[in-house]
Amino acid sequence: MEFREIFNDLVAWESLIAVAIFAAFLVGAFILRLIIKTTANHVEKKSPDHIFPQMLKAARGPALLFAIILGLYLSILSLPIEGIEWRQGVTKAWTIGVVLSLVQAAVSGTRFFINWYLKVVAPKTATPLDDKLLPQIRRIILILLYAIGLLIILDTLGVSISPLLGGLGITGLAVALALQPTLGNFFAGTYVTADGAINIGDFIELNGGPAGNVIEVGWRSTKIRTIYNNLVVIPNSVLADTIVTNYQSPNDAMSVIVGCGVSYDSDLTQVESLALETARSVVSSSSHAADFDPIVNFKSFGDSNIDFYVFARAIDRGASFKLTSELIKAIHAEFTKQNIEINYPVRKLIYESLDTLPEIPRVRS
Repeated sequence: MEFREIFNDLVAWESLIAVAIFAAFLVGAFILRLIIKTTANHVEKKSPDHIFPQMLKAARGPALLFAIILGLYLSILSLPIEGIEWRQGVTKAWTIGVVLSLVQAAVSGTRFFINWYLKVVAPKTATPLDDKLLPQIRRIILILLYAIGLLIILDTLGVSISPLLGGLGITGLAVALALQPTLGNFFAGTYVTADGAINIGDFIELNGGPAGNVIEVGWRSTKIRTIYNNLVVIPNSVLADTIVTNYQSPNDAMSVIVGCGVSYDSDLTQVESLALETARSVVSSSSHAADFDPIVNFKSFGDSNIDFYVFARAIDRGASFKLTSELIKAIHAEFTKQNIEINYPVRKLIYESLDTLPEIPRVRS
């Protein structure tokens, strides 16, 4: 009886020690979490844009999880239980717990770092490339981290991952072939974003296709709003393989060409002078015109008029329509005032004499 009582007392004491070890690590984990949180908040108040408090916040959860798993592992090992298989099982569970902690730490660190970069650094960069690519890169990195953690856990449990990797390779190839259009749009979207030739708000026109303002450049498609206020969705693969005219690049200013024609009897020197003077007057007084001296040049001998054009520049595409209208009205008014004729489409028939006119046969009723 005395030996059994001593053994029971020893087992109870060692169990109490195991519980105490776990409780100590549990309390220590929450204290560590509180210290990390307090330090992060203190540093963030002094330097709101610094990355250090963000990384501390990312380390809170993994540190708490690791401390709890370590305390549980040490407390279980301190129990008076014999057996190699049992200890191997505990060791495997400990390894899985460590892998989970490391994966969570890597995921949290990646997420916090990219979010900090998008909030603090990206607005200061010259191009919006990082704003568009980093969310996609973050998604890919997180998937890779979870996949690596899962493979390590399976290997720890004794599952051979070599056939699994081979099967994943074949499956990945089949999925890639099945998703070729989607993947093509994804990489085309990455190319369009990285190229920087198209930005949100730009007015673009596809060769032989729709035209409108860009409202979104996604990973699969680009959305534009036409002048009729309709939404057009363009696959990025189509956008990357066609000719695109960006009316707001390299800047918003847009040239305006107004064509006109005057009678062959007009004084062309006077016409050129009046058209240039009128265009300059419109440009100087219009809020739609850019700082550009207009140009007047004669173009061709037309069927009814001698054609010429007035070349000016508007501040943007929307203003180009207003400026064109103002130039047409001003030139027409000035030519009317100066009696400069702009012919209707006419055709003059000339005969050598009236005798050469053909005789029109009379029709008897």
